[in-house]
Amino acid sequence: MKHRPRKRFGQHFLSDESVVEAIVECIHPRPGEALVEIGPGLGAMTLPLLARAGALTVIELDRDLAARLRGRAGLTVIEADVLAVDFAALASKAAPAPLRIVGNLPYNISTPILFHLLPVAGLVHDQHFMLQREVVERMAAEPGSKSYGRLSVMLQWRYRIEQVLAVPPAAFEPPPMVDSAVVRMCPLAEAAASAAQAACLSELVTIAFSQRRKLLRHTLGRWLRQRGYGGAFDEQRRAEEVPVAEYVALARALA
Repeated sequence: MKHRPRKRFGQHFLSDESVVEAIVECIHPRPGEALVEIGPGLGAMTLPLLARAGALTVIELDRDLAARLRGRAGLTVIEADVLAVDFAALASKAAPAPLRIVGNLPYNISTPILFHLLPVAGLVHDQHFMLQREVVERMAAEPGSKSYGRLSVMLQWRYRIEQVLAVPPAAFEPPPMVDSAVVRMCPLAEAAASAAQAACLSELVTIAFSQRRKLLRHTLGRWLRQRGYGGAFDEQRRAEEVPVAEYVALARALA
């Protein structure tokens, strides 16, 4: 029976075989790796990934799609909301191999998924995701650009980010209303931080970009003074003008 894409799950299935082949080449899976796919859908990427790696874990919320995939040799199906999945536990089962996470992410919850994975970056080798191109541009944006924001800072703190493939709407069924892109995210070993530092960074970046048109002395500056911070930090800038390294250094000083 043909599966009808469900809007509530944000389903847009890859249907262009040449695009699938290009994505799999970018991922370059090999036997013995701890490969995890988020949102396998109809299995367009799942089957070629499984053929190359020999083993694959997939996370699928749609019970009908999960049922279609069960029973294949080497394939472990987790029927669950990805935001409820414990990736640290998955990494523990896969140890000592680090996780390689891939997926055509539902565009309506792609940012929450990226933040859900952030705490386990140290357990990951790399991530390859299909995302809305605008989101990829925000992820990789540099200071001073309109796209640079909280997402840029929090992800660039923890990953090296690279767009590896542009994907047109026609590559999907049904076609989305936006252009897409595949992004490669490689964790930065030197970016490891304590839980306190990570929480502090998240809070201060959220406050900094809460009113991005205002100078930081009106937002982050007030917050710093409330915390008794007396260090040197230029508050006569807007949030988008501050490099990632400065936000991270400030969080470390506070935490």
